[in-house]
Amino acid sequence: MNASNKKNVTLIIIVAALGYFVDIYDLILFSVVRVKSLKELGVADDDLLSVGASIINSQMFGMLIGGILWGVLGDKKGRLSVLFGSIIVYSLANIANGFASSVGAYTVIRFIAGVGLAGELGAGITLVTETMSKENRGYGTMIVAGVGLFGAVAAALISDHYTWQTSYFIGGGMGLLLLFLRVGLAESGLFKDVKDSSIQRGNIFMLFNNAGRFKKYVCCILIGLPLWFVVGVLITFSPEFGKALNATGVLNAGKGIMYCYIGIAVGDIVAGFLCQILRSRKKVMFMFLVLTAIAITVYLSAEGLSPETFIWLSLFLGFASGYWATFVTIASEQFGTNLRATVTTTVPNFVRGSVVAVTISFQFLKGEVGIIQSAMIVGAVCLVIALTALSQLKETFSKDLDYVEV
Repeated sequence: MNASNKKNVTLIIIVAALGYFVDIYDLILFSVVRVKSLKELGVADDDLLSVGASIINSQMFGMLIGGILWGVLGDKKGRLSVLFGSIIVYSLANIANGFASSVGAYTVIRFIAGVGLAGELGAGITLVTETMSKENRGYGTMIVAGVGLFGAVAAALISDHYTWQTSYFIGGGMGLLLLFLRVGLAESGLFKDVKDSSIQRGNIFMLFNNAGRFKKYVCCILIGLPLWFVVGVLITFSPEFGKALNATGVLNAGKGIMYCYIGIAVGDIVAGFLCQILRSRKKVMFMFLVLTAIAITVYLSAEGLSPETFIWLSLFLGFASGYWATFVTIASEQFGTNLRATVTTTVPNFVRGSVVAVTISFQFLKGEVGIIQSAMIVGAVCLVIALTALSQLKETFSKDLDYVEV
């Protein structure tokens, strides 16, 4: 690799990592400021969980829509156009969020922000995997995830020192600043090779008109379910879990999210190195899914836990589910260049969007069997589904990505 290519690879990793940092900051910010922002908007204490779940579901539904939109555009127009188009949308939406004065406006703006947030990670990971060598691309995606996930830490720290409105303004401002890094960034060479050809690009229906591709696509989505169960249910609603577990103090969801994402970032880095050492992504995914099952069981059995113990449990839950970069890389490596951006963008967003089904199931069962048993059941189902899906996927470590789907 010559000096010019090395510079481009380095710049791509930096932009993708910082973009994901802002992406996670904005994505997680609502969970961090949920209680205080909704209280200021007049939501009663008894309604904080149900209203908060509705707003999260709105944001995640936006990500489902955005995942399809940006994924198709990534294969049709290019990875760079999506990377920065998505940044503009979610940055402006988060600035608008700071002006929200009603629950209705809050919900609509989080939907728009969700649409924007859907594009950044998929475009960034696709660029990295297509630009780096097949032996080392795992390091690139590991760096992107490791740096990016600290955006959740920033969201927690900033929300502690500023109002929830200002926290949204800061997130939007950081996103807009990222646009200046676009100068000098080169498009993926693999994409440029197929751009002017007659090969179909970004045809999402190709994922459904072939049984083998469809099965592979669905399995890529399902292996990521447990991570968003951990973040979207166990940590986001930790104050409610604390009451059910007779915690010795109020569990702070903001701090829980911050320490959970520190754990995820560390887990992602460890998982990335293990993939390189073991030369296998499937083995590492299996190890982390088993560890996630252990962490969930420990958390939901922690009767009488203290706020301090909760912090350590949040770290443990985060580390155990720190396979996000590995999971997205697996999805990116499963498909050809003409569908790669579509898959890499839609898969993580369909997983994020699965929070809608997961939270609805959790809330329904909570009324039937209680909050702890409900979480146990939903968590167990997510893990069984993920492990089954993983067993159906082929190993992709060191796979040559210079091919197309026909």
